[in-house]
Formats: sequence, C-alpha cells, structure tokens
Amino acid sequence: MQTTHAIHFHTATDLKETPDASINLVVTSPPYPMIAMWDEILSEADPAVARALAEERGMDAFEGMHHLLDRVWTELARVVKESGFVAINMGDATRTIGGEFAIYPNHSRITMAMIQRGFTPLPEILWRKVSTAPNKFMGSGMLPAGAYVTQEHEYILLFRKGGKRVFKNGPQKEDRKASAIFWEERNRWYSDTWSDVYGVRQETGDKALRKRSAAYPLELPLRLILMYSATGDTVLDPFAGTGTTMQAALATGRNSVSYELESAFYPLFEERAHTTPGLSHEISRSRHEAHLRFVEERLASGKTIKHTHSTWGIPIMTRQEKEMALSLTLNVERTERGFSAEHSTFTPGQAPPPPKPLFEEEAQEEQKAPSQMTLFT
Repeated sequence: MQTTHAIHFHTATDLKETPDASINLVVTSPPYPMIAMWDEILSEADPAVARALAEERGMDAFEGMHHLLDRVWTELARVVKESGFVAINMGDATRTIGGEFAIYPNHSRITMAMIQRGFTPLPEILWRKVSTAPNKFMGSGMLPAGAYVTQEHEYILLFRKGGKRVFKNGPQKEDRKASAIFWEERNRWYSDTWSDVYGVRQETGDKALRKRSAAYPLELPLRLILMYSATGDTVLDPFAGTGTTMQAALATGRNSVSYELESAFYPLFEERAHTTPGLSHEISRSRHEAHLRFVEERLASGKTIKHTHSTWGIPIMTRQEKEMALSLTLNVERTERGFSAEHSTFTPGQAPPPPKPLFEEEAQEEQKAPSQMTLFT
C-alpha cells in the first residue's frame, strides 16, 4: 500500500489545496488564545488583537484571537467528510490583565464555534499534565478567598460531522477489520482522562522557532489516529508545527495533509519522515509485546481468553481483533508536495527495516559512513 503526505506552508485559514469532503480525521493543536507565547503571532494576524492587549481589554483580545481560529473551523466544515472526526488539543489560559486575574475558557469557545458550523460534540478527553513543582499553586497560599486551583490538564475536544460512519463495501470493511485495536488498548484509550501521555521538550535547535512551536507528544496523535480512522484514510493537521501528526499518520498507514505557517520547520518534517520506517516497526513491536504481557498476566490470574488471532495464533479477547494488522512503513521518499511512503504489515519477530535515504546526496554520504538512526520516542 502507498500513502501520500502533502505539506503546505501558509495560513490554515484557507485550505485551498484540500478538496471538499476529502478528510476523514483532523488531529491538531492550534495556538492557545491568551497564552503569552502566542500573543505575537496572533497579533500579527489581526492588529485589533494587539490593540486589545495593549489597552488591557483581556476578553476583547480573547474573542479577537478566536475570530482568527473560527476561520479555520469554517474550512474544516468544508473539507471534512460526512461522518469524519475532528480532534483538537486545547488548553484554557489563566492570566492577569489590568490587575484582573481570570481564566480564558478556550475549550468552551471552540466547542460553541464547532457546533455553530454543524459539528456534533462528543465526550472530550482530559489530558492530565500533572506538575509536582512546589510553587505550582496560584494565589495567597494558605489564606482563604485569595487562592486559585491549578490548571493541570488540557482538553482533547472531539467532534463528528454528521452521523455514524458506515463502511459500505468489502474493501472498506476489510480495512476496518485490519485497523482494529487490542481490547486492552480500547479500555485504556477510550477513557475520558489520559494521565499516561507525557509532554515533550521543544527540540528545534532555534530559540526563535521554539517560541512558535508547542509540539505535542507523538503518543497523542498516534492514539487518536488509531481510534478514529482506518488504514488508508486521510488525516489533516492545519497547525502542523514540527510534523508530529504527519509522522503518526505515516507510521500507521494513513495519508496526511499538513499546513504550517513557518516554513523553517521543514527540516524537522524531513527528519521525522526519514526516521519513520524504524519508528513504525518500534510502535508495532511494542504494541504486540504489550499485548503478550497482558495475555500472560491475565492467564496467570486464572482468567480465560476465548479467541485466537487468525494470523499470529496468539490469544485475543474478542472476535473483532482476529483480523487486525499492525502497520509497517517500509520506506519514505520525497515528492514535490511532501512525501510518499510504501507500507506493509508487521510480522512478529521481524527485524526493523534499514534506514533508506530520502535524497541522492544522503545516499552518497552513507556510502562513506552509514547513518545512525535515532528513533522518535
């Protein structure tokens, strides 16, 4: 199977390269309104935001920032297929402006904007990002009426366009079966609180770029893609940043479309593309081995497992897991618009594919000194 991964470096308020009703799933994390690191870029997009901040009109600045995001949500209503999903990672903001401390409820504002554009809200996920710092508390400490609860979570807002997705023909149904997840993964992932996904450091190597990046961990888009799409689907990230969503799609046999304002991030897209074959092997291997540990622990506790995987011959909990396959990215090549990839299915016990250079000059360098692949974790 082949997939394509298009990258466009311009504002996501106009997804002109993406046809109507062509996207199965959106996974993204936009700039967070009223978080200070995003003030500059949002003020550049709308001078009214800059004026509101300068004049200490916090709620006006908040609404102005969301007006910018609203234009992206309008585009999503056009490009997402009927029964497609949208997952938006967003945190609320706490800030003191003009001497007034307040929370700016980004998740509520986005939810209402998506409803107004015809999307159906689904139960959201709280991503717990617990801090153990001794100074995490806000306000007057031990004295009543002057302290505030800490913000230790972000939201993963989930929406669907239209009704439940129907897999109509034979090939669609086979892709759905192959895209099944393990029973124990279902129990952990389809929970309204995620506390086992940890944040990542911003490793862009450029201080200016780090100010314009808020990369989320690969585990987050990886889970969402496995939960809400099937093999061969197309995943969109309109705020692609360093390409984390693209890499998750690339590693799992999905197509992807990425939009990013900052073209200086492109080398990071290249790095992610280059390391994905080894990464996809590691993801599939670790999922398979985690399942074997689950089986061992369950049987040791005296519980039974009734079903067997049709190819691997290992115990599984449900019939729906019998035809599931784990994706393996064989190689990635550069294209005019981004990347293309060739995929196969993971066979337990097989060695990871050797790294293949994206460019001819890399191949020449590797003849002198073979490269050392660093897997993204």
